[in-house]
Amino acid sequence: MESLMHTFRKFCKSFANSFLLVVFSCLSHLSSLKGDLAYNYRGPRTKDDIIEFANRVAGPLIRPLPSQHMFEHVRKRHRVFFVYVGGESPLKEKYIEVASELIVYTYFFSASEDMLPEYLTLPELPAVVVFKDGTYFVYDEYEDGDLSSWINRERFQGYLTVDGFTLYELGDTGKLVAIAVIDDKNSSVEHTRLKSIIQEVARDYRDHFHRDFQFGHMDGNDYINSLLMDDLTIPTIVVLNTSNQQYFLPDRHIENTEDMVQFINNILDGTAEAQGGDGVLQRIKRIVYDAKSTVVSVFKSSPLLGCFLFGLPLGVISIMCYGICTADTDGGVDEHEAVKKENSDRELTDDGSEEEKEEEKNGKYAELSDGELKQKDLLEKKKD
Repeated sequence: MESLMHTFRKFCKSFANSFLLVVFSCLSHLSSLKGDLAYNYRGPRTKDDIIEFANRVAGPLIRPLPSQHMFEHVRKRHRVFFVYVGGESPLKEKYIEVASELIVYTYFFSASEDMLPEYLTLPELPAVVVFKDGTYFVYDEYEDGDLSSWINRERFQGYLTVDGFTLYELGDTGKLVAIAVIDDKNSSVEHTRLKSIIQEVARDYRDHFHRDFQFGHMDGNDYINSLLMDDLTIPTIVVLNTSNQQYFLPDRHIENTEDMVQFINNILDGTAEAQGGDGVLQRIKRIVYDAKSTVVSVFKSSPLLGCFLFGLPLGVISIMCYGICTADTDGGVDEHEAVKKENSDRELTDDGSEEEKEEEKNGKYAELSDGELKQKDLLEKKKD
């Protein structure tokens, strides 16, 4: 009986999670209310990510770490998290302010120095530390600038599996994104080699490039092709500027880490050619490309539906155009006949006027003849 109840509870919990996932996935924007603040969720529509977002926002902004045991538990559970170390200070006030804005993305903790592991050495207190990639990095106001900008840049791991949602979030960091576009299911040497090169640069050259670049790989080229409006053959490497939709492609084959470092340096010093952008021509090209892609995808997925969706409107438009053209032609014929009839009436009117003039003329001649006859009669009478 207990086993049956346990199975039933497990089923109900699984059903509830699945139901929430379906409901959340149908919404264009998910949000959570906390006091007077509303947090919008813009991450992947998966059950784990949505539940993680809800748990993160529902808890306190700054979670305390009362012991080293708790710190180790947090370090194992979270791939990226931030810790404020020290007492009350203006830096802590700024830290709380930033946490209220970025709690939707990452976790924020606070601890005293003796609650942290011995291997962690801080140059001064108070301090803000980010733990990720198996190590830690300390915030330096002089080198890293504003705390909010630094946390926004550092909330990602050094190397990521990139998708559409990740690229959208990376747009807020101002970083260029260096991606190895590969096929994860393809275990050939070329695919694994490019992925390894990006991973080595992200790990070994962090101090050189982490402020300007984010590294990762993308599985498949469908999304990247639609983003660049181009057909990239995989495997390949592309560097994206998500702020203005520009991208960079290497002018020669990337053979090793040194080639990749040289390519990145060329981008930084401006010698690498930028393609794409958000100019007027690119926007027009984007509209045409999106329309073409939509039509092609519809016909590929369902030819009959494509014929109905595009054939019916075209048929209606053709009938309307034919009706308009036919109406104009009939109107022109009627107008021509009306003009012709009007001219005929004018001719008849002119002919009638001429006949009247002739009659008047003949009448005058007739009147003159009668007068002459009268004069002749008078002359004859005088003679008599």
